[in-house]
Amino acid sequence: MAEKTMEFKTELTQLLHLITHSLYSHREVFLRELISNACDAIDKVRFEGLNNPNLLDGESDWKISIRADQEAKTLTISDNGIGMSKDQVIENLGTIAHSGTKAFLAKAKEMGEQDNPELIGQFGVGFYASFMVADDVTVETKAHGEEAIKWNSTGTGSFTLSDSDKVHRGTDIVLHLKDEAAEYLEEWTIRSTVKKFSDFLEHPVVLLTTKKDEETEVEEEKEEQINTQKAIWLRQKSEITTEEYAEFYKHVSHDMADPAETIHYNAEGAIEFKALLFIPEAKPFDMMMNNDPKAHLNLYVQRVFISNEFDNLLPSYLRFVKGVVDSSDLPLNVSREILQENPMLDKIRKNLVGRILKTLKAMKTKDYDKFLKFHENFSTILKEGLQSDWENKEKIADLLLFETTAKEAGEKTSFSDYVENMADGQEEILYLAGENRTSIENSPYLEAFKADGKEVLLMIDPIDDFVLPQLMEYKGKKLKAVNKGNLDDKDELKDEEKTFEGFLGFAKDLLNGVKEVKLTTRLKDSAAVIVGDEHSMSPHIEEMMRRMGQDVPKHESVLELNPEHAVVKKVQALYDADANDPKAGTLTQLLHDQAVIASGAKLDDPAGFTARLNAVLVG
Repeated sequence: MAEKTMEFKTELTQLLHLITHSLYSHREVFLRELISNACDAIDKVRFEGLNNPNLLDGESDWKISIRADQEAKTLTISDNGIGMSKDQVIENLGTIAHSGTKAFLAKAKEMGEQDNPELIGQFGVGFYASFMVADDVTVETKAHGEEAIKWNSTGTGSFTLSDSDKVHRGTDIVLHLKDEAAEYLEEWTIRSTVKKFSDFLEHPVVLLTTKKDEETEVEEEKEEQINTQKAIWLRQKSEITTEEYAEFYKHVSHDMADPAETIHYNAEGAIEFKALLFIPEAKPFDMMMNNDPKAHLNLYVQRVFISNEFDNLLPSYLRFVKGVVDSSDLPLNVSREILQENPMLDKIRKNLVGRILKTLKAMKTKDYDKFLKFHENFSTILKEGLQSDWENKEKIADLLLFETTAKEAGEKTSFSDYVENMADGQEEILYLAGENRTSIENSPYLEAFKADGKEVLLMIDPIDDFVLPQLMEYKGKKLKAVNKGNLDDKDELKDEEKTFEGFLGFAKDLLNGVKEVKLTTRLKDSAAVIVGDEHSMSPHIEEMMRRMGQDVPKHESVLELNPEHAVVKKVQALYDADANDPKAGTLTQLLHDQAVIASGAKLDDPAGFTARLNAVLVG
């Protein structure tokens, strides 16, 4: 037939501009879309060939071919799939957002076919991603028993139809690449792009190259398969070796070591998807080199890689988990690069989180040494879930381990073991956060609890003081920081408070930044201690934040004094003898200074402390 020019249906100029400039954030996806369409075309002819073998033309060597011509600046993607008739070309390529795949599935459903192929395309716009890299696109296609058709467009509002001399069934798409897209003519770029997006497609993707034979100097065409087709997550677990799992883990994680644990399962029922997840043995290289807070699972739809940037597929506190999720039902947007908010997505996320936490719990029970190594590497990240995942807060708490006053340095206990071993009558889980064990295991805050034989958890991970208050309680037992809030029984101190009443008021007026000076029973050996309120930040955390250049608001604390300590008795006696005695003021300030140091904070005036100490030493 003579060449015929036709107008696109819809406002193509504006819509095509949107597709090629706004719809996709990465132009490399054009190759993903064209390969996916080719894969669909093969699946369609195989499916329809079940009822009409003549459609297959005796062909069974299914493949998608890519050829780059450096001189002509063309990239050709070919398939031996179902092809299109003239009417189908007009309908599928001449109407933006008309999805041939979607129409095909609808037709198959009407016919009552139950074994539909799972096809990739859903929106009918993927083909037009070609114009992100090409300023001229030619499609030559032939369906069984139909004349071959050539379609051509520069994406400016119209397309032409003419006869084609294509002989065999299938479709060839020729992209005349823009100068700025010349990189897609390079073999390395083609290989890496196919590897990224289409490595696990069911059908082979082959690269056609022309090489000159060194001996005969005759040019020969070579065909090399550049995708692996090994979608390991689609195979039965019983068929996969430990070595194959490890190899795949290294492929998706870029880790050199084997995974600590593998999670491979198919979710069926209300939601259906396949997941192959890995828990690393140690921090992978990419986690050590950056602080990306997002979880990066590779999302596939029917073996086609979509993205690993979906931060709503897995919560950030599980970002150490690597692997793939493959589902044909996820609600992607038209460009397939954004997951829409959808109840199905919430169910998938909940399913993944539950399975990962269950696996970690099993590891803790069955292989404690392996779990200890995991905990050493990833517990800080896992603890973030205490303040972000309320639904799984206690499951996360079950996985945490801490040092304790009841064990030697380096040995750890869990919340459940702590609760089981609590002293008679104890109603709270006691803990003390600090910079390291050495700095807190002999802290004055622990004196009363050691005397009573009560175990105190020692929280030495910097994140502990931020997230543990979010936990609030565990199995009905409230968490209590021993350096915050009130621990005293007022009846025990009635007589002492009468004796010290005047001095306590004097001390409060003397000391800046102290909202109250009171007596305490929490101390046995030390003279004084600084105590914050229940919701205050620990002094060592405040100091750490100051070192990082963070503004830390000033807050007033409570100075608690041990009425049985010789120094406290001496200062009180000096005050009683002469309220204006400067030595009483100096010793009171020194009591406050030593309490600040013992808390883990820094003195505001180290020089003043030294001067006061020297004055006392001189006598």
